[in-house]
Order: sequence, then structure tokens, then C-alpha cells
Amino acid sequence: LLKGIIIQSGNDASIALAEHIAGQESTFADMMNQHAARLGMKNTHFTNSDGLPIENHYTTARDLATLTRALIKEFPDFYPWFSQQEFTYNKITQHNRNLLLGRDESVDGVKTGFTDDAGYCLVASSLREGMRLISVVMGTKSAKARANENQKLLNYGFRFFESHRLYEGKKSLKEARVWKGADSTVELGLAEDLYATIPRRHYDDLKATIVVDKKITAPVKEGDKYGSVSVALKGEIVSQKDLIALKSVETGNIFRRTYDSIMMMMEKSDDK
Repeated sequence: LLKGIIIQSGNDASIALAEHIAGQESTFADMMNQHAARLGMKNTHFTNSDGLPIENHYTTARDLATLTRALIKEFPDFYPWFSQQEFTYNKITQHNRNLLLGRDESVDGVKTGFTDDAGYCLVASSLREGMRLISVVMGTKSAKARANENQKLLNYGFRFFESHRLYEGKKSLKEARVWKGADSTVELGLAEDLYATIPRRHYDDLKATIVVDKKITAPVKEGDKYGSVSVALKGEIVSQKDLIALKSVETGNIFRRTYDSIMMMMEKSDDK
């Protein structure tokens, strides 16, 4: 069913899978909306599983790019299917409608779509020299046009932009004070690598800002958010991630809690 959806755009396969997982398609659409909210797809609402026009069913190019980025990251075992140009089932060969797969060897997905209302649409992704770009084109007049416009976007992106890994995930970026804890400090870092994609030759113009919460009080749970890391280019934020605790800190004994409570009250008095 998944290959029928991914490679051949089978609407019947989409509905069958939705009903198998959720019992009915409307319930599956609710699940889709929950995942969309988790990913930050703020301008998307799903009403069915196959994408055919229906009231209150909509999305945007940006949200589709957000969804594609999550797909590539969270489902690495399934993503190679999006580059498969055909598959055969029950002696019937089905073909992928993404024309870029046979044209540009760096393109490894992602998905075509068409309705009379939306026109010919294509989400494409390309990986060149370790840099991945995602392009989204909607509302074109033909399958050839959507492929051509995506190719232009990808070529433009690779020509004029570059990606840099600025911070490594799970590495300490800051040591922060912990109040009332078994340990007096905690290491803060990122859950995953932080990348920034910027116009070429502007790396030296990047400015990183690390903000740590003023009062971190035990217990501290590994993975909890205690600040942020922002990267700006000429005053505009180009990448931002949560600063998290890299380990847990249990609550300290009564003496530690009492001492820190007194110190915190003294600090408040000094602030006044």
C-alpha cells in the first residue's frame, strides 16, 4: 500500500491504509492534523487522506516543505522509496510521475500531485555534495512544467546558497547554575545538529546568540528546555533551536535546598 501511495499516487491505497490504521478516514485525517500541528504546519488542515478537493482541506508550499523535511529525517528507511521510478505488483508495473527522477541524478524524491483546482504540483528534494534542498511548486499547467520549475528552483538554490553545521547535537554549549539540586550545575546543548543555509560568501556575517533561563531549579530532566540558540544574518533569524539539559539533576538534600532558598531570596533582595 505504501509503495502504491508513494510511487503511483494511488488514492485507493491512501484510503485503504487510512481505514486500516484508524478505522475510518475522518479519524485518520484527525491524526494527520495532530502530526501537522506537531511539525508546526500552521496553515494546513486535512479532511481526507487522498488530497482530493473538499471543504476545509488545504495546505501551503511552506508547510509541504516542512512536512518533507520531517519525512526525510524521521523515516530514513522508507524515504528511498520516493526515488523509485517504478514497481510491479500482481504483474502490473506502476510508474512514478516525478519526471526529475530520470533527469537529475541528485533528485531523490519526493511527490507529485494533481487536481483541477490545484493544478500540477510537485515537491522535490535534491542532495548535492552533502547539502539538501527541498523545492515546492504548485499550480502549473502540466507535468513537464512542474518538473521544469522545480529544476529551476533547485539549480538556483545550489548555485547561490550554502549550508553550514554551526553546532553539533548532544555537545555541551553552556554550563548553567542549578538551584536546589544534587549537582550545582548542568550542561546545556542541542538535541540535534544546528545548520544554517545562507547566501554564499556570507558565513562571516552570521551571529549566534545563546540565551539561558535565569533560574533553573531541580529537579532537572534530561531533554527539558532551558533556553535557546539563535543564529542571525544581518539581523534576521535564519536558524533557531531549543537549548536543552544534556543530563538529569535530581533534587538535592534538605541542607542544599535550604541553603539555595536563602541564596535565592538574597538575590531577589539585591535585585530590588
